[in-house]
Formats: sequence, C-alpha cells, structure tokens
Amino acid sequence: MNVVFDVNHVDDAVVPDVLDSPIPSGGSQAIANPKRQPRLHLIDDHQQFSEKLSTFINEEWDLKEAGFSYNLAAVFGSQSTGKSKLFGTSFDVMSETARQQTTKGIWMSKDKDKKILIMDVEGTDGRERGEDQDFERKSALFSLATTEVLIVNMWEHQVGLYNGANMGLLKTVFEVNLQLFGGNRGKEKTLLLFVIRDHIGATPLSALSNTVRTDLERIWQGLAKPEGLEDCKITDYFDFMFTALAHKLLQPDKFESDVEQLRLRFTDTSNPNYVFQPQYSRRVPADGLHIYAGGIWDKVMTNKDLDLPTQQELLAQYRCDEIANAAFAIFQEKIKEFRQPVESGNIVDELGPKMKEIRGTAIKSFDKDASRYHPDVYKRKRAEMLSKANHMLEAYFLGQLKNLHKKAVSLFSTNLQQALRSDNVEFSVVVAASKKEVTDYFLQGANAIKLEETEWSYDEELYQLEQGLQEFAKTQREKELNKMLTNLEKHLRKELDEPIGLALNNPGPSMWNRVIHIYQTTVEDGEQLLQKKARTFDLDQSEQAELTLNLRRQAWVLLTKKVQEESVDGMMLLKLRNRFEEKFRYDDHGLPRVWKPDDDIDTPFQKAREETVKLVPLFATIDNTDPVKGGKFELEGSEDFDFDQSLKVLSETRQQEITTKFKRESDAFYLEAKRSVVATQAKIPYWVGVALIVLGWNEFITVITNPLYLMGLTMVGVPMVAMWYLDMLGLVETVAWKVYDQGSKIAMDKLREVLDKGRDNGRAHQRQPQEYPRSSQGKEEGGIELNSMDKKSQ
Repeated sequence: MNVVFDVNHVDDAVVPDVLDSPIPSGGSQAIANPKRQPRLHLIDDHQQFSEKLSTFINEEWDLKEAGFSYNLAAVFGSQSTGKSKLFGTSFDVMSETARQQTTKGIWMSKDKDKKILIMDVEGTDGRERGEDQDFERKSALFSLATTEVLIVNMWEHQVGLYNGANMGLLKTVFEVNLQLFGGNRGKEKTLLLFVIRDHIGATPLSALSNTVRTDLERIWQGLAKPEGLEDCKITDYFDFMFTALAHKLLQPDKFESDVEQLRLRFTDTSNPNYVFQPQYSRRVPADGLHIYAGGIWDKVMTNKDLDLPTQQELLAQYRCDEIANAAFAIFQEKIKEFRQPVESGNIVDELGPKMKEIRGTAIKSFDKDASRYHPDVYKRKRAEMLSKANHMLEAYFLGQLKNLHKKAVSLFSTNLQQALRSDNVEFSVVVAASKKEVTDYFLQGANAIKLEETEWSYDEELYQLEQGLQEFAKTQREKELNKMLTNLEKHLRKELDEPIGLALNNPGPSMWNRVIHIYQTTVEDGEQLLQKKARTFDLDQSEQAELTLNLRRQAWVLLTKKVQEESVDGMMLLKLRNRFEEKFRYDDHGLPRVWKPDDDIDTPFQKAREETVKLVPLFATIDNTDPVKGGKFELEGSEDFDFDQSLKVLSETRQQEITTKFKRESDAFYLEAKRSVVATQAKIPYWVGVALIVLGWNEFITVITNPLYLMGLTMVGVPMVAMWYLDMLGLVETVAWKVYDQGSKIAMDKLREVLDKGRDNGRAHQRQPQEYPRSSQGKEEGGIELNSMDKKSQ
C-alpha cells in the first residue's frame, strides 16, 4: 500500500519504497530498502491461519498500543493484473514472460509511516489452481469480513466480463456474507474500491463505473436472501468507489498524476474521497485483531458442507451439530431483545408467548434439516438443543420473576401510601387488601411465562414475595411513623424557636411563665396532630400514650436547646448590655441622654448596673411553675431524659464569669460618659493653634519632606484620627490598659519562676557538704536560715 504514498517505476508496475523484497519483473533490477516493514504470510497455500499475527502486531509492527487508531485494507483481483506491485505489498510477483498466479495465499504488511495494514490476496482465475477456486472464494470472503476497504483491481478490457471482472466471485461472496453477517444490516459496511488499470480514456470512467454498478446490482437482485432480508439493498452492506489509472507505457504522465490522486485517498483525511471513514471501521482493537481475524477465518472454513465425514453416523452428528448451532444462533439473536429490558428491571409484555414462539421456531428449523439424518443422533441432539434453549430461557424466566417481584413490591408500596393519605383508614385492612392485589398480580405474571416441557417453578419466589411484603409493611409502618414524628418535630421547633427567643430577649420576673405557656400551647397543638395521624396506623392505647409522652419530651428538649442557645456567654452579655444601655444611655421617655458637666453620672450608672446584674440569676434556672394551674410543671424522666437536670441553665461559676465580664464592659460605658463631659469642658484657645503653626513650621516641613518621617506619621496618625472620629479612643485606652495589666502579670509570673528556680538550686548546693565533717555544722546553720526564710516567705 505504501506505493500509493511514494512511487517508483519498475517496468509496468509501481513498487513501494518502504517494502523492499526482490521483485523480479522481466529485466528489472531488484529494489531493496533498509526500512522495509516485516511481512507475514497470514494464510498459506494449505489454508492455515498463521499463529504469528499477534507477535507481528505487538512487536514487528508496533501496534500493541494503537487501539482503534489503525486501518486495514485488502487488495484482490484477477491474476496477472499487477495488484501486488500497484499497491505496494512488496510480495513476489510474476515476470513478464511467465504470466501465472504469483501471490500465494494472503500476505499482510504495514505501511512504514501510517498505521495501515495491507492484505495482499492471491489472484483469481489463475491456471495454477485451475477450476478449484474454493480458496479464492474463502479468501475473498475473509477479506470482506475483516477489512474496511477492499480494493478490486481489474483491467479496463475486463469491465463487463463476468469472470474477468470477478463478478462470479463477488456473487458468491455476497451470498455467503449475507448469510453470515446479514444481521449487521446498516451497522457495519465495507468500501469496495474498484481500480481500473490501463484506462486510455476512450470510455469515460463514469461509463465504466456505471457498467460495474449495473452488474453488481444485477448480481445482488439475483441472490437468495435469508428470511427477513428480502428487501435489503447492496448499499446496506457496501459502499463503492471507482478510480482509474492511465496506461503506464502509453500515458506515463497521466499515470503519475492518477497515482498521486489515488495516494491522497489513503493519506489525506480532508480529501472528499478519503477511504478510511468511521462507518467502515470494524471497531476491533489492534491487540485483539489476531483473535478476531482467526475467528472469522474459522467461520469461513467451517461454512456449509465442506469436508464432511463419510460415515453416516459421524456425518449425522456433524451436521446435526452444525444445524443446531445455526438454528441456535438465530434463537440467540432473537432472544437478545429480551436481555436489555429484563436486566433493566422492566416487565416484558407477552414474554411467555414470545419465548414459546422463538423456541418453537428454532426446534422446527432444526427438525426440518436434521430429521433426515441418523434417527438416534437426531433425537439426542434435539433433546440437547431443547435443554440448552430452556436453560437460556430460564434466565429470562427468573429475571422476569425478579422484575415481577420488584413491581409487586412497588405496587404494594404505592397502594399503601395512597391509602394512608386518606383519613379514617385502618392500617391492617389496607395492608391485607394491597397484599392480595399484588400477590394475584405476581401469580398471573408468573403463570404467563411458564413454558411447557420445562421444570420451572416459582414457589420459592412466591414465598419470598410474601415475606418481603410482610417485612415491607412493617418497615413502611415504622417509616411513616418516623416521618410523622419528624414533621411534628419541625412543627414544634417552628412554633417554639421564635416566641421563646422573644421572651428571653425581654427578661423580667414573668419571663419563665411566658416560656412555659408557649411550651404548653405548642404541645397541645402537637398532641392534636399526633392523635389525628396515629389513627391511620392502627395504634393501641399504650402506643399512643408512649408517642404522646415522647412528643412532650421532644418539645421540652427543643425548648431547653433554645434556652441554652440563648444563654451562651455571648448572647447573655448581649442581653445584659442591651438592658444596661436601655437603663443608662436612655431616659424614662426612651430618649438618648446627653451628659452635661453638672449631671450626676455615678448614680444612674450604679442603678442601671445593679438592675442588670439581677437578671443573671434569673437565667440560672428554668422556673417550671405552671402559669395556669399553679404548682410545678414536671415531665416523667427516662434513661435518656432527666427533667430536673434540664432545668439548670447557668452554673454558679458561669454566673460569676458573666457578671464579671459584664461589669468590665459596663466600665467602658462609664468612662465614655465621663470623657464626653470632659470633652465639652476642654476648649483650646485659638492663639495656641497659631503658635503651633509658627513655631512648628520647620518641623512640619522636615516631616513632610522626609519619606521615613512621613510614613511613620501616617501609620500612627491616620489610625488615631480614625479612632477619635469614631469616638473609640476611650475603648482603645481601656483595651491597652488591660493588655498592659495582663502582660505585667505574665512578666511577674515568669520572674517568680526564675527566682524559685534559683532558690531551689541554692538549697541543692547547701546539701552537698554532708559528706565532709567540717561543713556539716555550716550546712545545718545554713539550713536553719533557709527554713526561716521559707517560713517567712510562706
């Protein structure tokens, strides 16, 4: 095929520059090229398929990782048409003086640059094989079944001739191809590219192509088509292209131009006549081509009645197997339509009658052709085929039962849910009615798919369905109850959150009475909803009482959670600060206070803070006094619910911490009020500003002209001005002092640790002289002094 890309001339042939085997052609010199691609004798003279194809693909041609990114073409035609030379297969060809069949079997090679595999098929109508053209028919059929493009090479003077134009061969190929691959109608196609050699131009290419097309259509119309494919067209399986090459000797320039145009059909993907189109691909990965091609060749070799045994019984066994396989292949193809819907969980309508019809058709087809063979073999093979068919159909039978089971459960669920949407229905009655309905549905469907001459049973599936429905009803009951309780919980949360939040944000002596009243009102509404819904589930008195108690507990838990959320430190400080501001910053009429120098700030401050601090103990414990009946409101406890413990909100420690934090925050309000009074008194004379400008002019110029000074002034001055403008200087000062105090404490703690460590080292040093007599007295004296110091320090 490479010659279509790089052309060299050898007599009346075109030879590739990539594949360099010797090509004797009259007096020509052999052409060699060190870049030659290895070639494989794919199918030899003995019709044996080569086992080396996998090795060549993976190692010699480096196509192991090619996947689908490769192409496959085949070349065949009458013997002595120069096809091997024309398309660059680089296989041995005939000489000019010995016009006889040259290409032996089928050879395969690869293009040097492109990922294109070329099969060169031996010439047809050669006198080497004589009238036995069995191999030519098989090889042509193999080429059609495996390649994307089949190049038919013929001379111009052969057009219109039955044998010379390979029409007889193509007729046989079309017939067998239609039988084997007729099921792929419109799915997989092969391109037939007819190359007409020595085209002088007297007859236009269009006229030649029309002649060939007419012959092909006439052949196709005369084919004996299988059942169901009577109306198929040749274009359902094949596409056609026609091209011509000028006479090599009479029109050399035109020949070169034609070869160039032919080359572009194989290399230029933008060419409108590009041959390797996606619809021609066999979708076979390169690393699996050897398996695919080998399987196709096996099909071709075992087709029809080739090489049958002579003994009657052996012949019967062979033919019965072949007939059974053919009938069973049709049987499998027809039942494929059930696989996808059954595996997808769908109920196939009329599955039983359809399976019975398909099975009966397969058995009748077997009986028709196999009944004339040995009776015992025929009966045995018939029983085997029936058992095999039943075995395959049983998978669909079980799959349909599984889908019926799912559908029945789904119907049961749907019916049950629809019934439960109504009021005043009894759960047990609804379950019994729904169970009977879906069980009848399952039995009707199961009986419809049970075939005769089988041992199929659905007893186990029926038992599993009944158990499943019972379990589903129990689960559905619990699920609906939980769903109802979840909705009630959402309702309770919605009814409790906002009112309780408003009550806690307005603390006072009656705060807890309002909270308890909100709880009781919400629980009463929830109990009414619970009793209304519980009737649909056939609950007895004890179950209703338990659900009611759980409802009250859940509502109380939601209440306490809301209280805890509103009682965290941040929220408590916010509440206290709001109450303090309300008392300190605003007067009795709700107007903001503007402090004057003569106003008494201390008394209102002390009064507002004391009143605010009294609110902290109010939040410490929930007062569960019943606002309507009086007395204490209580709930029965459980393992997971402690009512008395739930009343505690703030511990003593937290109360002290919150009070301390609030007092510190209130100090800032006090300081702010004091500063506002001082600010009204402090007035700077105008002459001070003038003096500052006159006396500080030089310094001002120095600062603004020095980038370092200017940057430092900006970094310090801008924040100070911003804080002054926002009236935050007092707050910043307070924070600074707190940081200073905390830092001082940390420094003192560190210093104390250093001193303690030094004192410990001193004590250890005093203990060392115990081993020496002279130092013992001094040690005791020193010990007394240290002990005295320790006591003093303590």
